[in-house]
Amino acid sequence: MKAEDKTPGVYIEEIPHFAPGISSVETAIPAFIGYTEIAKCIEPGDLHNKPRRIESLGEYEQYFGYPSPEHGSISIAFTTSGMQTEVKVSVDEALRSKFLMHYSLQMYFANSGGPCWITSVGDYNLTEGLILAQDLKDGIAEVAEIDEVTLLVFPDAINLSSATEYYGVYSAAINQAFNLQDRFVVMDVYHDVSNGDVWAFDVNGNNGTDGLRNMISGTPDELKYAAAYFPKIFTGVDYKYKIPGDQNTDNDASIFVTGLAASNLADLKNINNAQYVQAKNAISNMAMLLPSSSAIAGIYAAMDKVHGVWKAPANVNIENAIAPQYLITNDEQQNLNVDVVGGKSINVIRNFEGHGQAIVWGARTLAGNDNEWRYISVCRYFNMVKESSKKATEQFVFEPNDTNTWVLVKLMIGNFLMQQWKSGALMGAIETQAYFVHVGLGETMTEQDILEGRMIVEIGLAILTPAQFVIIQFTQKMGS
Repeated sequence: MKAEDKTPGVYIEEIPHFAPGISSVETAIPAFIGYTEIAKCIEPGDLHNKPRRIESLGEYEQYFGYPSPEHGSISIAFTTSGMQTEVKVSVDEALRSKFLMHYSLQMYFANSGGPCWITSVGDYNLTEGLILAQDLKDGIAEVAEIDEVTLLVFPDAINLSSATEYYGVYSAAINQAFNLQDRFVVMDVYHDVSNGDVWAFDVNGNNGTDGLRNMISGTPDELKYAAAYFPKIFTGVDYKYKIPGDQNTDNDASIFVTGLAASNLADLKNINNAQYVQAKNAISNMAMLLPSSSAIAGIYAAMDKVHGVWKAPANVNIENAIAPQYLITNDEQQNLNVDVVGGKSINVIRNFEGHGQAIVWGARTLAGNDNEWRYISVCRYFNMVKESSKKATEQFVFEPNDTNTWVLVKLMIGNFLMQQWKSGALMGAIETQAYFVHVGLGETMTEQDILEGRMIVEIGLAILTPAQFVIIQFTQKMGS
């Protein structure tokens, strides 16, 4: 009789017969690191370098404000031929606002992005319009503490003053991903307007696609945590030229006009309202050039949600994209997709008539010559399995490091992987061809390991070929 069974009656005791379960961790939670208009939760500046989780663009605007208004970069030219008057809008890319966070978030959410983290490293006035590499590196250090983050994105980094600074920021991000082994870096190829249309290389070999291969270094184990995309994309995002601090009023005086008596839109409104409306419509229809990484992060989230993290995030049209910056041919892509020297593959955004305006046409990591880690889906899937398994085994930290615990752990992870196999994540006609789980004395541990409180779990996954396993091993430190 148990101690509580002291009176006559019926006592019911639930006896568990199933091993504990594993819940998959989130796989597409980006951290966007860059500059914002404000960084305010309660008091101004209280979110500076403090990561904040948001779920919508409206929530972003609540805490971080609106885009940096364009001033002096947009001009309108009117030309008259006979009875016809045409209006052409142009943007001086060198004079554009360098702050792209808000615009990039629009592309992220347009491509089915979900919850994400925002780290504001400064406001638009703090750096006098300049993007500083050290600010972005400080933001990287802050998101290291956010366990939920699985992707790192830097919308403003493309406007750093040099390729050296740009790739220095991404090297720091890759280093964090390698050390934590729970996140992935989505990057663009550095290419600024000074290089014109020569996108492959410049005289120094560091301002185009060759620059990435020259200036990003690391072992395949490090480079597997990042993927690069090229080129930028023209998007349907609207330029903002608001009066600073007033999101309801356009600053028409900042838009230059040529070909008419008016020198700017404010003058034109007073002179000819019909032409003023024509000019405003032309501005709203103008395409904005943006780096693709934020939209790609949204595609990662969409693919994970619909298919699973093991599905390659490729052969997908980028929503709200009009065209890639450059139309790249099959021959040109061959050299980008495969780097026979360093393996640093570059995934291309391409236009295919009748198929899509901006198709993601590549799914390789920067470890493109590695047989195990060349694909984005493989690396991100392994991150998910490893993190999910590690978190699930934490419940055993104060259990005895003996056979009973090992059996439970093996059953728990085995059941999880069986469901993954049935969902199509793993290859193999039978379970033993798809995965295995090893844990225990003589399998993964020695008596010394047990005495020192180490439970070592080894997982094999066949994600590319049946019975060809890539091994994950992690160690759980058991409590005394």
